[in-house]
Amino acid sequence: MATKTVLGESQQVKIATELIEMGARLQVLQEETTLSRERLLKLYKEVKGESPSKGMLPYSTDWFISWLPNIHSSLFMGVYQFLIKNAGTRGVQALITAYRLYLDQVQGIEGSEVVLSITRAWFLVRFFKAGMMQLVPCRECGGEFVTHTNELHANYVCGICHPPARAGKTNNKARQEQPAEQEA
Repeated sequence: MATKTVLGESQQVKIATELIEMGARLQVLQEETTLSRERLLKLYKEVKGESPSKGMLPYSTDWFISWLPNIHSSLFMGVYQFLIKNAGTRGVQALITAYRLYLDQVQGIEGSEVVLSITRAWFLVRFFKAGMMQLVPCRECGGEFVTHTNELHANYVCGICHPPARAGKTNNKARQEQPAEQEA
């Protein structure tokens, strides 16, 4: 990205720190900054107090299509695209700002959980840039939702207007219901 070469080291450290605080994986930090792997590992340990998790990144467009992840991904992507079009924010700063706004929205809803990680949000942006995913309007509510690019979208109905039968049975709600069931 062009932002990697333009920013000074202190700005690179600031970006890396913000991403680490949000839970970004090491591979995301390596892609979004010019800092060395060794410097990023040290910074990660300073910020989190532990080594970064290892393993492959969650690379799949299908995750964004399932019911609850789709709602959260669509919210994030709408915010991200608004920032790109209207606020003049670009690159990794648009990702960070959009993710913060997404967190503010989700945490403002009582009983809701954050579903979209910063790493998945980063992948979502990359999938959009690669033309693999897009936002499509729901024919019932008019909201725009994340879909695969090559699917038929003429009569698209979102998961909010037409939720699946088990919608809303998240781990958090299941844990909340268990004590009530045990008392009865």
